[in-house]
Amino acid sequence: MAYRNLEISNRGAVRTITVNRPDKLNALNRDTLNELSIAFTQAAQDDAVRTVVLTGAGEKAFVAGADIAEMNGYTPVQAQSFSRIGQQLMSAIERLGKPVIARIQGFALGGGMELAMACHLRVASEKAKFGQPEINLGLIPGFGGTQRLLRLAGRGAALELCLSGTPIGAQRAYELGIVTRVVAPEALDEAVNALADQLAAAAPLAAAGILDAVLLGGETSIDQGLEFETQAFALAFATQDMREGTTAFLEKRKAQFKGR
Repeated sequence: MAYRNLEISNRGAVRTITVNRPDKLNALNRDTLNELSIAFTQAAQDDAVRTVVLTGAGEKAFVAGADIAEMNGYTPVQAQSFSRIGQQLMSAIERLGKPVIARIQGFALGGGMELAMACHLRVASEKAKFGQPEINLGLIPGFGGTQRLLRLAGRGAALELCLSGTPIGAQRAYELGIVTRVVAPEALDEAVNALADQLAAAAPLAAAGILDAVLLGGETSIDQGLEFETQAFALAFATQDMREGTTAFLEKRKAQFKGR
């Protein structure tokens, strides 16, 4: 489909989804959230796509937040709907079953930070800025920020960032576990592309199992998580990819995974 607020491109098995509202610092309005939901659904259903990269247009912002001009006129009922649309998108990204990398080159604030945290891996430029500044607007995060930040960085960091509304740099975000890698601005594309290519070449069914196990493990007891891991481990033995991977290892060659 033709998107108004997104650009979609493919490089081999890697799909890049770019939020393309640079004049608004890629702010998330309702239309953009809906388009992102469609784009990620298409990526999930396309077997040719093995890894997704999510980024924003321009150098200033990944996504600078939700569209405040649109939110300003919301009633409580409209705000509730907007929050649910955003949360559903973030959950869909988190549960995509394929690795999603956030390429963060500038501001990732409010809804932008929430969008980044829904991705499985986050690679940031040294110039990137992160924050949950909703309190400065008399609001709280509405797209899962209080919950994912709590799980990624712990209660203290979640409370500090959400209560103060003060942005932090990429290095501090890395120290808190919010960002997985920090690189020089000129090295960002190379780092993201190399990581995306590595993940796209991996066994897709095994990757899906790992994503499911880690996601479930963060929400349940250790015993339940371990049981899920055992079942997923056993299920992998029913796949052609497992036979290909182990045979390739024994034959000292590179495995060619088919997702079967």
